[in-house]
Amino acid sequence: MGRAKAFDPDAAVEQAMDLFWRKGFGATTPQDLVAELGIGKGSLYNAFDSKRALFDRALARYTDMRAAALTEALTGPGPARERVRAALLHLANAPDPARGCLAVNTAAELTGDPVAAALVDRMFGRVEDAFRVAIEDGQRSGEFAAGRDPGQLATLLLSSFIGMVVVAKTGATERTRRAADAVLAIL
Repeated sequence: MGRAKAFDPDAAVEQAMDLFWRKGFGATTPQDLVAELGIGKGSLYNAFDSKRALFDRALARYTDMRAAALTEALTGPGPARERVRAALLHLANAPDPARGCLAVNTAAELTGDPVAAALVDRMFGRVEDAFRVAIEDGQRSGEFAAGRDPGQLATLLLSSFIGMVVVAKTGATERTRRAADAVLAIL
């Protein structure tokens, strides 16, 4: 009879996600993962095949989780302007803005990597779609100017959001708030 796994793989992916988010893919060693997850190297490789396979699972979990949270905030109830502002300012009010966004960090660190790019692009697409829905809601309610292309504005909001993530990493929360207000003024 085989031995039962001594750890929960889903919990391990969650812990690995947190470690990769703090340190980045390149700076995270297999030994870091073993220490963080509290498992042996053999168990790590038996469960996940490689550091990269574990990273891909952790990044997929992060992008799904982050996209779902932002989509819910952007498409939920309430005035569209407030939903968009709250989504943008979520960055400035993050408990540890220096961490940034794992997806943005990965896009910068693993430039040209097709697997990472696809995961990040999928998240960005979902967030962009949610911005578009909020803009369309705001145009219907009169909060945002009608007659402007919601898709183009959503792309602008996504790009601004990504830039704000980078700015927030410096601790410049007031600058991030001003950027959110400037973007909203354009709508």
